[in-house]
Amino acid sequence: MSKLTKNQKLVAGKVEAGKAYSLAEACSLVKEITTTKFDASLDIDVRLGVDPRKANQMVRGVVALPHGTGKSVRVLCLCTPDQEAAAKEAGADYVGLDEYIDKIKGGWTDIDVIITMPAIMGKIGALGRVLGPRGLMPNPKSGTVTMDVAKAVREVKSGKIDFKVDKAGIIHASIGKVSFDTEKMIGNAKEFISAIMKLKPAAAKGTYVKSIYLSSTMSKGVKIDPKSVEEA
Repeated sequence: MSKLTKNQKLVAGKVEAGKAYSLAEACSLVKEITTTKFDASLDIDVRLGVDPRKANQMVRGVVALPHGTGKSVRVLCLCTPDQEAAAKEAGADYVGLDEYIDKIKGGWTDIDVIITMPAIMGKIGALGRVLGPRGLMPNPKSGTVTMDVAKAVREVKSGKIDFKVDKAGIIHASIGKVSFDTEKMIGNAKEFISAIMKLKPAAAKGTYVKSIYLSSTMSKGVKIDPKSVEEA
């Protein structure tokens, strides 16, 4: 067995293997065991008792985190000229249409979210090969295809994120930064899990939330007792 580093020993001593912690304890522990020099992301992994291959068990949604994500989100708004001024005022980093579609065709993807209008989706469909694998394709379900682009830009900038269960039945998301105080971490985690609970598919059988783990960019995952989320 390879020798543990000083930081790994510190973590091993603090996080008990197999133990499920309360949400408040987990938030404090993640802060303690994160030793990166940069401000790490606070990540959550929720394993669900669903079969994502079945359309009636797909879990997908959006949630507005009360304390934001702590990240600056780069937003591209592809809209008609009459909406450009409102989108810029709302805080979009890039606003336009054809010139950005050409840039994306050329491989440009230095953005985190694309917001657009229903009338423009026909033009964006051709960008699926570039945008799809990067999770950048606008979608009405995540609120990124809308008539009110300015409102959507404001929501994304203030901490609205979308999430989707993966093939293994797990939802991964970044819900803040380790530099957040514990109360903010708890608030964002509760809001995120509450959004998932509301989306429980009628076809899902047995235990819906099987496990919840909280971690930071480079840290070990801390297991959370799902019951504690309601009490925290």
